[in-house]
Amino acid sequence: MSIYSIDVTREDGSKYSMKEYEGKVFLVVNTATKCGFAPQFEELEELYKKYKDQGFVVLGFPTNQFKQELDSATEAGEQCRFTYGVTFPMHDMVQVNGEHQHELFGYLKSHAKGFFGNSIKWNFTKFLVDRQGNVVERYGSKDKPLSFEEDIVKYLAID
Repeated sequence: MSIYSIDVTREDGSKYSMKEYEGKVFLVVNTATKCGFAPQFEELEELYKKYKDQGFVVLGFPTNQFKQELDSATEAGEQCRFTYGVTFPMHDMVQVNGEHQHELFGYLKSHAKGFFGNSIKWNFTKFLVDRQGNVVERYGSKDKPLSFEEDIVKYLAID
């Protein structure tokens, strides 16, 4: 199984395959608009705008698993755009842990374990995937996106 065989759902309810990102470097983030880490949306957007023309994408997946998200993906997406100017793709609400976790997060966690094992401890855990579909880095909630910009540049192979 590869990450490209996983289907995801946009915030508008339309489904698509992660194969859409084949050949790109992408960062998958479990988000929550009412979380104290929500200001990271600004840095995520900054990185997205700076590197999207080189093949970089940020993918936001709202979750209310930690009780810090609005009632729907549509509301969460609107809040991200209005408050933080987000233009990168936002998705349907997902669970990132447990019996009903989304397949994508099961895959990501199994390929990049965290400090305390396989589970996601909080919102704004971030996974970096290279152009070949390998999960190459995992960043915790406290890791600000600009702090690992060098990793993104490395995997984009920008001089």
